[in-house]
Amino acid sequence: MKALLLLVSVIVLNSTIAQVLPYKNPSLPIDERLKDLLTRMTPEEKFWQLFMIPGDLDGADSLQYKNGIFGFQVSAASKNDAGGQMLNYSTTENALVLAKKINAIQKYFVEHTRLGIPIIAFDEALHGLVRGGATVFPQSIALAATWDTLLMHQVATAIATETKTRGIRQILSPVINIAGDVRWGRTEETYGEDPFLTSAMAVSFVSAFENMGIITTPKHFIANVADGGRDSYPVHISERLLDEIYFPPFVECITKGGARSVMTAYNSLNGVSSSTNHWLLQEKLKGAWHFNGFVISDANAVGGDVVLHNTARNYADAGTHAINNGLDVIFQTDYRHHRLFMPAFLDGSIDTNRINDAVARVLRAKFELGLFEQPYVAEDKIQQLEMTAHKNLSRQASRESIVLLKNEGNILPIHKDIRTVAVIGEEAAVARLGGYSGPGNSKVGILAGIQERAGKNIQVVYAKGAGVLSSDWNIIPSTYLRTAKNEEGLDAEFFNNISLSGAPTVPG
Repeated sequence: MKALLLLVSVIVLNSTIAQVLPYKNPSLPIDERLKDLLTRMTPEEKFWQLFMIPGDLDGADSLQYKNGIFGFQVSAASKNDAGGQMLNYSTTENALVLAKKINAIQKYFVEHTRLGIPIIAFDEALHGLVRGGATVFPQSIALAATWDTLLMHQVATAIATETKTRGIRQILSPVINIAGDVRWGRTEETYGEDPFLTSAMAVSFVSAFENMGIITTPKHFIANVADGGRDSYPVHISERLLDEIYFPPFVECITKGGARSVMTAYNSLNGVSSSTNHWLLQEKLKGAWHFNGFVISDANAVGGDVVLHNTARNYADAGTHAINNGLDVIFQTDYRHHRLFMPAFLDGSIDTNRINDAVARVLRAKFELGLFEQPYVAEDKIQQLEMTAHKNLSRQASRESIVLLKNEGNILPIHKDIRTVAVIGEEAAVARLGGYSGPGNSKVGILAGIQERAGKNIQVVYAKGAGVLSSDWNIIPSTYLRTAKNEEGLDAEFFNNISLSGAPTVPG
């Protein structure tokens, strides 16, 4: 009787093992699991693995995401700016609330979609995770000013720890564009103008995240700074200049840092938009550099072929160009945007082999991250996260980032006998943390810091000075502007010299 029961148990056990689909079997090589999963996917399911958006399941109907999705930037949404490129981030949710939210979302996709493919929760973490309670470190340009790659690695490890604890497994960082024009509004996000320093800092940053199982996304590929500091305009650069100045940080991030994703730029390169550039994405990135990760667009960048570069008839056409020429994932800012791009995936416009290659790159990353086996983050570990050490590290990095360019008359350090200090400027009173920052923790502005250090024996005098917003300027009403003919408006003459001599080039 015991032998019979044992035989029955073995049969039941073997039957259970046989029912485990190959792609769900962690003992199989990733290549086998990947091949099995791809054969089971419908065209719609493949499309959704190549579509990423800010948002979550709040307000979604039960069938809205039945085919899955690449992933969400949870608790974020479009600002509805003209270009659709700006996002709002909810920074009121603490780490535990966000982790629970991501776990709940993950549970839906694992248990209530046909194939149970987990999502990748992604976010911004340029110099600290853009979330409530997260530590904010000095801005990227300041971290580069330390010239300390070991310190950078420690900073990145701290950020990665706070990121992974919340369940976020991809960051859209770092910015490794070469800041060759200070008029570019994103210069602060870079590591400066030197490709060697940028590469060294980027590798230290990227490797810390990748070693902890978080995908990094170096951006923006490539040469995001056009003449005048514009980031969405045509760029014309020789291949030699690309190889010597603009490409090295990306090559280093991939070959030495292990970056598994890359984000394309808004601008075009030599007449072809970065998101549809076959030479850039297929020949250089995936061919010459053997990049095995996946390429995502910047937010709404694929549609730039329609509204910015005028190289596509419509959004479906733009999506076709992008995927066929090497882009893997379309990053949009609204769920409804899938309607613009999905038709090209279903009507044969996009090469099937290219779609399969793109999906395979995404799924490989999900297998490598272990999301099929461990899709959820341990909520109990959040309470154990020690933030004091991270704040001390941020303070250390801030000190190391300060560079004294000039000290005429040996004004610094301030003499101990000083009795009055004047502080001028709006920035001194506002503790700004830089672009892509969370709210910070117990911020102290420059003015407050000086006042605290001064104590009662030193008088601190503050003046706001000129403001930083245009609303601080008084514009003369047009009714007070009259031409020589006493008409409303202004007369204007234009000269081709600074002394305004001779006849005007453009008469009034």
